[in-house]
Amino acid sequence: MSRQFAAVLLAIGALAAPAGAASFDDPEWPCIQRKVPTLSVGQMWAGPLITDEITELARTPEVADLAAQLALRRVALPEAEQMIADFAAEHPDDQMLTAVFAKTFDLISNERTTIMAGIARYAGKQAELSDLIASRRDEISTLKAAENPDYDKIEEWQDYLVWDERIFSERSQSLTYVCETPVILEQRIFAIGRALQSHLGS
Repeated sequence: MSRQFAAVLLAIGALAAPAGAASFDDPEWPCIQRKVPTLSVGQMWAGPLITDEITELARTPEVADLAAQLALRRVALPEAEQMIADFAAEHPDDQMLTAVFAKTFDLISNERTTIMAGIARYAGKQAELSDLIASRRDEISTLKAAENPDYDKIEEWQDYLVWDERIFSERSQSLTYVCETPVILEQRIFAIGRALQSHLGS
């Protein structure tokens, strides 16, 4: 992960706030990827049902510690799969494996929700900057159309415009990469679910 991308993710995390479920058809959603506000356990897990008992098991230190590691994107999937295999060897219990999935799902889903909320807020800032750029262009046109144009003022406003357009372009490029993050998280929880399911009944 590049430093620039990491910085953008941190900025988005800072901007993000808890959000409720949104519409699938959100005209303000800036990403090419379809907006899916929440993930469904049923789409990611074909193992035992997550019952209250499973939820309690998910709070135990051994399950919570493993789930915290599995949820980290810096932990490569092959490494995560080995962690799961080691855990399954020590805990050959379908309920324990299901609890690991339940906890990991919650952690990744919560991270995804935070990032998506941040993306929406980040896009809002871009919209505000776009409006500012448009107003600067209008002002420059007005200044140029004056009977006695103030060229110093025009140059000043053009400098503002160039700077704002540069910021807008850089943010747009960063946003393109950040928009991929929710999908990456979906793929990760699905892969972890499959790895855990491969040890069920063993």
